This record gives sequence, C-alpha cells and structure tokens, in this order.
Amino acid sequence: MLKVGLTGGIGCGKSSVSAILRELGARVIDADVLAREALGPDRPAYHEVVHAFGKRVLGSDGRIDRRALADVVFRDEQKRHLLESIVHPRVLEEEARIASEMAEGEPHSVVVFDAALLIEAGAHTRMNRVIVVSCTEETQIRRLVEGGGITEEEARLRVGAQMPTVQKIRYADYVVDNEGSMEETRRQVEEIYRELKQYV
Repeated sequence: MLKVGLTGGIGCGKSSVSAILRELGARVIDADVLAREALGPDRPAYHEVVHAFGKRVLGSDGRIDRRALADVVFRDEQKRHLLESIVHPRVLEEEARIASEMAEGEPHSVVVFDAALLIEAGAHTRMNRVIVVSCTEETQIRRLVEGGGITEEEARLRVGAQMPTVQKIRYADYVVDNEGSMEETRRQVEEIYRELKQYV
C-alpha cells in the first residue's frame, strides 16, 4: 500500500483533485469527514469543544455549527490552535485505523489522505508521497467568495490563517497547478496517478 498525502490551501481545488484520484481508483480518506465525525454529539471531542468555546458554537439542534466555530477560530490564532489540538489527534488516529484496515484488505492500493492541514498537523511525515494543489491567492479568494457564501474579508481571513501554498510546496513530491482548466488539472492528476501506481 502506498500512502499519499493530498493537501493545498483553501480554495485551491483540493477536493476536485481528490475526486479525480478517487475516479482513477485511489482509496480516499477525507480528513474533513473524519473531523465532522469527531465533533459528533456522542464523541469526546464534542464535549471538549463546547467546554472550550461555549454554547455559542452550537446550532439549534445541539450540534456544533461549523460556520459559527469557523467565525471564532479564523479570527483568533490561539483559539484556532486550541481547536486543532482537540480535533487533529482524533482525525490522525482514525486515519491510521482506516489505513491499517485498507492495508490488510487491499495491500496494493494507493490510499490518499485528503487533508487541508496535512503539513500543519505533521501528518505528511506519515505519508510515502505528498501532493500539493496550488493556485494564486487571488484565485483562492475569488473561488471562496463565489462558491462558499462568504465575504471577501472572511475569505482573506481563512486564506491568511493557513500556511501559504508556496510553503506547502516545499514538502511536495508532486504539485498540481490548478490555476487553469479542469481538463489541464485532470491531465496532471492522471500523470501523477500513473506514476504512483508504479510503487504498489
């Protein structure tokens, strides 16, 4: 099994690349899904987050309102780090468990761990290869505003809260330039996947 970390700045198009890899046959573990599950009402992280941030981050259904939580943590670096210290260990533990199961059942598979904060969480050190999806900061902001229902100010806060893409590229074995058309992005991803398959 080959473990591949997939990351990129918010709005860079990491989800599109992840979807293409899935189509090509990769097994994908989505950190965002694992984080949502970790924050479920019956999970320990839920109680830690409510204790740390208060009931202002809860929706009317008693679940954690991710938009409300994001509004808090993207404006306060200390609170963002606090949230990450609660959620990241749970996500990485679950990723390791799922990958281990996959390794037993599908030893010759390419397993992609799709995580926006792959490098910040130190999870890149557990991967055999790292793919970084890149685009310009202005493109990130434009995509977030057009597709995310947030203001330009909110978009700039979210982009500014993450490690710059140019820094992430330093850790990359492969870089997907997602500034152009989807056809061009797909061509790059197909080429990378063909190479990855050679290692399994």
